[in-house]
Amino acid sequence: MAGPRPQLQLNERRWLLMLGDVVAVVAAVLAALRIWAWVGQRDFTASFLLSQSLWFPIFIGLWLLLASANDFYDLRMVAERGAAFRRLLIITVQMVLVYLVIFFFSGRDTLPRLFTIYYGVASFVLISVWRSFYPLLAGWASEPRRALVVGTGWAAEVIIGAIITEAANEYCVVGVIGDDEQDGQVFYGVPVVNASEGLLAYAAQNRVSELIVTSMGELKGTTFQAVMDAYAAGINIVPMPILYERITGRVPVEHVDNQWAVVLPLDENAFFKPYSIIKRLLDVVLAFVGLVLLLPVILLTGLVILLDDGWPVLYSQRRLGLNGRPFTIHKFRSMRKNAEDDTGPVFATPDDPRRLRSGKLLRRMRLDEIPQLINVLRGEMSLIGPRPERPEHVKRLMATIPFYRTRLVIRPGLTGWAQVRYEYGKDDQDALVKLQYDLYYIRHKSLLLDLTILLRTVGKVLRMSGV
Repeated sequence: MAGPRPQLQLNERRWLLMLGDVVAVVAAVLAALRIWAWVGQRDFTASFLLSQSLWFPIFIGLWLLLASANDFYDLRMVAERGAAFRRLLIITVQMVLVYLVIFFFSGRDTLPRLFTIYYGVASFVLISVWRSFYPLLAGWASEPRRALVVGTGWAAEVIIGAIITEAANEYCVVGVIGDDEQDGQVFYGVPVVNASEGLLAYAAQNRVSELIVTSMGELKGTTFQAVMDAYAAGINIVPMPILYERITGRVPVEHVDNQWAVVLPLDENAFFKPYSIIKRLLDVVLAFVGLVLLLPVILLTGLVILLDDGWPVLYSQRRLGLNGRPFTIHKFRSMRKNAEDDTGPVFATPDDPRRLRSGKLLRRMRLDEIPQLINVLRGEMSLIGPRPERPEHVKRLMATIPFYRTRLVIRPGLTGWAQVRYEYGKDDQDALVKLQYDLYYIRHKSLLLDLTILLRTVGKVLRMSGV
């Protein structure tokens, strides 16, 4: 069976997008230097470029940092050109402001302020052109993988929906393998194929390169044989939970039942854990530096709350931490006093009527979370991890959501994967989705993932979109 032509995977497409951005940034710096030299009547020579060569890695690094913080490498944004151009404008303005701060504090050995204007205009134009051209290049270099889904149950419905919403550029489901009596039917817009008759011919005709197996248990005899035949023919076999994790960044807890290996991380080195040591060291250093640098913000925030609703400006609440140990969390008060006297413990909502006038701004900029840096210093929390929940919520959710207690196996965090990937949680269904993100973080935790979360959090704060 002739296989499909080589295809770029999701990460490869992201690297291609990033490489094009870097080339555009280099070209923008060159253009800005050329304009600066022309305006200042300088010779634009190799020696001149060599004297300014340090600015190339500085602007590249600054671009990659701000682009990552603003989710500019989310491939779904490529298709949303209006949103992409608005985000590009935000990043360009941020770069100009950051450089102006550098210029203000250094005072020497820096490029003139007008250079940043030249660079800002050039980078916006060049990156816009590249981003407009990218879909054509990516489409030429690859096409969506054509896949068959094995099964017609709930898991098949979920993975087809996830592919449509999260990975339509990477996968195209051309058929579903079902029971004999389902042959010829349509399952969520996809034709059902008989597992025992003509599967390989159908796969060859439709250039199938991947089989997505949704069952976590035993496969029926004919289905099992069909999967083995497909594997022997060179078709890649992938379990649904693994693919779902990769394209959504979540663990499908409702599908894995008691399959603990799909939920828990597999630690090959149980005794020496440099990641945990480095992460704790960074927690202490960054929390201490943050408290010192944010002291003026802390005082101003306290004054705003005091003028808005009086004392106290802080409130404390019991939360569950590592291994379910209770601790006291500290936050700036964004709601009126005694807000839960009438409602009891409930999830906060984006437009909560109990919120203070200043509360919306505090939450959108995450200023209410700053006092938790003290919890980080004390070792009760980390900068990155699942958000700590109240004992009342944990007790209720543990009874209704599979594996909910698993999120207690690591320190809770000031921000987390769920906070940068999902909207504000307001009910138990949102709690389920956030758990899926939390379990993904627990399985894949690393310094690189922590840095990604930190940058995305900074981006959300700068855009005042809340976390």
